[in-house]
Formats: sequence, structure tokens, C-alpha cells
Amino acid sequence: MTHQSRFSAFIASMFVSSTFLSACAVSASPDPVVDVSPVPVQSDFATCVVDLQQKAKVAGISQHIIDTTVANLKYVPRVIELDNQQPEFTTTFGDYFDKRVTTWRVEQGRKMMVKHQSLLAKLTKEYGVPGQYIVAFWGLETNYGSYKGSMPVLDSLATLACDPRRSDYFTGELIQALKLKQQYRFADSTMVGSWAGAMGHTQFMPTNYRKYAVDGDGDGVADLWNSEADALTSAANFLQHLGWKADQRWGREVLLPQDYGFEYLGSQSVLPLSQWRALNITQTNGQPIAAPDMQAALYLPAGHTGPAFLGYDNFNVIMRWNRSEFYAISVGHLADRINGASELSRAVPKQPRLSRDIVKQLQQKLNDSGFDVGKADGILGRNSVIGLQAFQKKQGLIADGFPDAQTFKALGIKL
Repeated sequence: MTHQSRFSAFIASMFVSSTFLSACAVSASPDPVVDVSPVPVQSDFATCVVDLQQKAKVAGISQHIIDTTVANLKYVPRVIELDNQQPEFTTTFGDYFDKRVTTWRVEQGRKMMVKHQSLLAKLTKEYGVPGQYIVAFWGLETNYGSYKGSMPVLDSLATLACDPRRSDYFTGELIQALKLKQQYRFADSTMVGSWAGAMGHTQFMPTNYRKYAVDGDGDGVADLWNSEADALTSAANFLQHLGWKADQRWGREVLLPQDYGFEYLGSQSVLPLSQWRALNITQTNGQPIAAPDMQAALYLPAGHTGPAFLGYDNFNVIMRWNRSEFYAISVGHLADRINGASELSRAVPKQPRLSRDIVKQLQQKLNDSGFDVGKADGILGRNSVIGLQAFQKKQGLIADGFPDAQTFKALGIKL
């Protein structure tokens, strides 16, 4: 969410952490639990706004803004509805990837590379981030600026600040948004974005807007809504601060040998490239992978029947922007495609979406079988995947940590 993409308390996608965690710039919990505490009523909101006025004053917000903006903040019930929503089904990698890495996005990204050729070359030199990555983030966040959100940011943040579940976090974001308004004299009507407060072409939350936004066009204002130069420069600056390594790519699609044992899998199994090469992990053309002094982890977002990826250090940087492996793979591959690469060599399989109830059954069965995955909450987080992999290994199944039909059958669960 770090700068943040669209806030997602849905936490719905299989193996995908919520965008909110990205916005907070904290690590996702192994199996996140959605808080569904009661939300405040309108009268509580009015009392909260009085408190927010005092906090704004302490933070150095002018009395004029307090009187004309903070005092008139509005409660937005839809924000709380969206915050509380949980999907009935998980999202498969195929669903996620196919909606994001599209032919249109690739072609439009290539046009944007041409349009901003001089600027992107300058940013690559100054920040060390190749232009195709900056453009890929832009494409995934807002479709190259075609949809930046339409919710009133200040009202949305106030609504969430007055909700007891994450009051401290959103109060802080609201104060930062007010400081942006004060610094750049943004009109309230200009400050629109996602229902959780992410703003502009690159969907920065207010704290990261204040920290990393750059005036790229030299007009004295870092305007992420109306200036593509500001937005792209800010994205490059943000990625550099997240630790982008200029001499490395994000990762790559790879092929696994038929006898691969899946003992090394996921972000907890980081190995030198020389070791991955020794395990007969190859490029998609069958040639050995290069083995410079770099580390990588192996990701199978659709299980062993789908494509495999090695994620390098910059993969982890993408994950600091949005803590979702699906997102990181999509950004990386979209950047490759924008830069002229071909489609994945191994097609993403069509897989059924699993209901949360089915996932809860899976988790409970694993717990009952002695594979502790924590609370059966219907969310396949890291602990669930590790437990599932251990179960598969014991059962003599392919231990990729992916819940396929054979695994459900072994657990005694009917789909």
C-alpha cells in the first residue's frame, strides 16, 4: 500500500498480501486476520472531527484549513463498506495476471516509453531505474493515468481515522494529506483518489507523497494528479529509496527439471544463483542460467503446472511497493514485455477459484492432521502454504504448497 496501490482490506487473493499492508510499509502477517469491529455512527464521527481539528492544530495545520476543511469533513459510509468487504472466493494467479498483463497494457506501455523517452532516460541515469519498470508500475496502478480514483481523499481518510480499527494509522495519513494541501495549496476537489486515500498517477498514500514526490517538470509543485513528469520522477525516486539495484533485473521466468523436489520454494528459501544453476533450473530456452554473485527465490504462483519464476533482489523491492507476489510478478513481466520480450513460455493454467469456506476446511484439516497453520480463516497465507507443502510431502504428492485436486482428495475434502 509504502506508496500504495489501491487499499485492500479484502485480503482475498490466494498467496497475495493485501494492498493495505503495502500502504503501511510493513510485512504481512503469515495468515492475516480481517478485523470486523463495529464502525462508528455519524454522531461519533462528529465528535471525532472535533478531535481531529485539535490534532491538526498540534501538527501545524493553519487555522484557515482547520476551519474551512477539517471542520467540514464528511463521513463516507461507502468507505467503511469497502473496508469491511471480504470476497467469497479467492483470486487465482491466472485471474490476477490475465487482467493486468494485457496486450493493451503492453502496447500502451510501449507508446509511453516513446512519449517520455527523454525523461525516462534521464530518470534511469539519475535514479538507476530503467524506464520500462517505471512505466510498468504506472500501468498497473492507474492504467497510465486513465483511472486515478474518484473518492474525496480527505473525507475518506477522516472516515477511516474515526474508525477504531486503524485510527492511528489513518489519522497520521490524514494529517499528512492536510500538510500536502497546505504546502501546495491543493483544492479539496483536486484531492481525489482511492477509497483508502491513495492518490495520483502512481497512487501514493499521503505519507509517501510527502516523502518521495518530486517536482519533475520544474513548476514548483509536485503534482501527482496532473503532471506525468512529476509522477514518473516520483516513482523513480521512490524505487531508489526502496533499494532498487541498477545493475539487476527483477527476476525471470525459468524452467524446472522434471525431478525437482520443491525443497526450496518461496521467499524463505533464498539461494545463490550458482546453487539454482546446480539444481538444473534453466532459462526458458533450456540454457543454463547465468550465475553472478546474486541471490534469488523460486516462486510458483499457480503451482507446479504453471510458470516458474526466480525473483532477484529487485523482486523484493517491488514487494515493498505492494506486498503481493502476484503483483511483483505482473510488474516484472509487464516491464519485460514493454521492453520487447515475448509472452510467458509456459501458459498460466486456468484454475478454479476456491471459496473461503473450502479454504477454511483445508486449513482445519491440516491443523487436525498435526500441521499447524494457525486460525482457519479462509486465507492462504504463508503458514498455510508451508503446512500444505509438509502435508503433500508426507502424502507422496508433489510438494509445491499449492492446493490442487489431489491434495483436496488426500485431505478428504470434496470440491
